[in-house]
Order: sequence, then C-alpha cells, then structure tokens
Amino acid sequence: MTFDIQVIIDHLPEIASGFGLTILCTVVAALIAMVLGLFVALGLMSKAAVFRYPVRLYVEIIRGTPFLIQLFLLYYGGPSFGLYLEPIEAGIIGLAIYCSAYFAELFRSGFNSISLGQLEAAQIMGFSKISVLWRIQIPQMMVLITPGLVNICIILGKETTILSIVTVPELAFVLTGIGSETYAYAETLTVLAISYLILSELTARFGSWTEKRLSKYMERSI
Repeated sequence: MTFDIQVIIDHLPEIASGFGLTILCTVVAALIAMVLGLFVALGLMSKAAVFRYPVRLYVEIIRGTPFLIQLFLLYYGGPSFGLYLEPIEAGIIGLAIYCSAYFAELFRSGFNSISLGQLEAAQIMGFSKISVLWRIQIPQMMVLITPGLVNICIILGKETTILSIVTVPELAFVLTGIGSETYAYAETLTVLAISYLILSELTARFGSWTEKRLSKYMERSI
C-alpha cells in the first residue's frame, strides 16, 4: 500500500477552492446564526407568552431534528412552497437556522448569568432597556459564553460536510469527487480530515483571541 501524494498535488486548485468555500459557508452561516440566535434568545426570555411559546417551539424543533433532514426540507421541499434556492444559498441558510437554536440557548444562559443588581442599578441611573442590553448585558454575556460559542462554531464548520449532499462544492464534495475519479480514497480522506482539524484549530485560536480582547474591553469599561 502506498500513499500517493501526487494525486493531492495535481488537484490542489480544486482542493483550495473547496476549502475556501467551506470557510465562507462557515463564517457567513455563523454570523447569520448569531444574529438570529440573539433575537431568539430575547424571545425565550420574553415575559409575553405570545413571543415565548412560538420561539420555544422553534428551538425544540430545530434542536430535535437532524440537520440533514432540515437541509433536505429546505432545498428539495422548498419549491413546493415557492422557495427556490441555489445549493450554496440553501446550505448557508440551513446551517444558520440549525445553529441559531444552539446559539439562542447559549445566549440565554449567558444573559441569566449576569447579576440582576447590575441591571437594576443601570435602570436607576436612567439607562433605557436598549442601552442596558447593548452596553451592559451583551458585552458581559459574550465574555461568559465565548468558549461555548467557539464550540458551536467548530461544530458548524464540521457540519458543512453535509452540504455536499445538495451538491455544494465545498471541501468534502471536492475531495470525495477526486477520490471517486482516482480511487485514492486514503489520500483524499486523510487530507479532508487534516483540513477540518486545521479549520477547528483556527476557530479555537480565534475564539481565544476574541475572549482576551473582550476581557480587556470589559476591564477598561469598569
């Protein structure tokens, strides 16, 4: 048995393109999921049942069903409801919806960890609810949940492999295609595994850097 590295070298442009698309899908989906997750978290904490119960149902459905099924419904089932999406659009939207439920629960736990005394003091000082949210709650919450945030982002990055099912030409799609053409499965799958290890490590390091920056920001704000 030999490991033919030449197969990888010959297809480097395709592999680089697939890796770039994987990073793009991960970053864009994560940003959308965080914004959506923040609004979902606020809905979960709402005192109004008309907001809280539908949002809770959304979270339970998304967390309780496999991402693969959700992606199939979005891409293949969407046309039945007049929703026609390109593979990349469906992939990014699907990832964002899927991870938004997990971000929402993480944000909610972060908000609940903040001392009520701080919020009461801010209200006494005349801060509006929006000011309290953006200037006190969100910065502190982000510091508290950064490790969990990084973990979800790493999971999101690995879930991009499922996008190959709907023909998104990301890294897994490209490398499995090369493997099918050349029968060099050991080489292509090894590169695929190493690539996701690199992506996960980069995400973790970026998370550590972000956590330090947020901590310094909070120290200056006190």
